Amino acid sequence: MSQASKTLDPRHYDVILGPVITEKATTLSEHNKVVFKVSPKATKPQIKAAVEKLFDVKVVSVNTLVTKGKVKRFRNTLGQRSDVKKAIVTLAEGHSVDVTTGL
Repeated sequence: MSQASKTLDPRHYDVILGPVITEKATTLSEHNKVVFKVSPKATKPQIKAAVEKLFDVKVVSVNTLVTKGKVKRFRNTLGQRSDVKKAIVTLAEGHSVDVTTGL
């Protein structure tokens, strides 16, 4: 393996913003799936490449969803939560990602 292929592309850090740690996301980890918060403009091939390079795992599939921000009241004013794009990444059998350690 050449030295150029081992280096990480800084754009991978712009695609993956962080892990999603919720009760539902931890139950998905039993089925070899990991949930990440990703950039709103990230595509499925970009997410797959970023996860494979950053965590050194084999990705089988990527499913994405966009959670629309809802209107919430903050004291006497109305506020709008931001839209969040999430990616559910299915890993190959035998691969795992420990999201608690960080990047």
